[in-house]
Amino acid sequence: MVVLNKIYTRTGDKGDTALGNGARVAKHDARVNAYGTSDELNAFIGVARLEAAGDMDTALSRIQNDLFDLGADLCRPEMDKDAKAEYPPLRIAQSQVDRLESEIDAMNKDLAALRSFVLPGGSALAAHLHVCRTVARRGERLTTELATVEDINPVVVTYLNRLSDWFFVASRHANDNGAKDVLWVPGANR
Repeated sequence: MVVLNKIYTRTGDKGDTALGNGARVAKHDARVNAYGTSDELNAFIGVARLEAAGDMDTALSRIQNDLFDLGADLCRPEMDKDAKAEYPPLRIAQSQVDRLESEIDAMNKDLAALRSFVLPGGSALAAHLHVCRTVARRGERLTTELATVEDINPVVVTYLNRLSDWFFVASRHANDNGAKDVLWVPGANR
């Protein structure tokens, strides 16, 4: 359990931070960028939840919790030492990806097929969900970049990829099941 009695520690005042295994790295380290972006995404979801209700709010709450799991996963390098750790590190699991896929399928069944790309907008909730989608994609890019130089849990990449899809489908769902989607009109302003 996490206990935070004091918020500032001064340990990062010179530009470094501690990872989950105690190692210190620069605050601009690729690993910190990856899990920092999941934290940023979590904050944007908090804003989206101001517009959400019912099942959508519940799903967004689950995703926020998942993103803390994802951040904990990414901040703990050396997956090969997981079995020897005093406390088993928290890792994103395939079941979390499976849940996203199930939710995508449920939302998508009521949506008409797209005949054009969708512009972010429509309802306030849909616009917020599109911001979440793009931040999730950035998190995915940073995580795949990290994976080129360090070992990571590959399910993290799968989760982020599926999560951005989830936000896209959820934005259409929030736009009256696509009826209020704002569609791209190629060359409209030539």
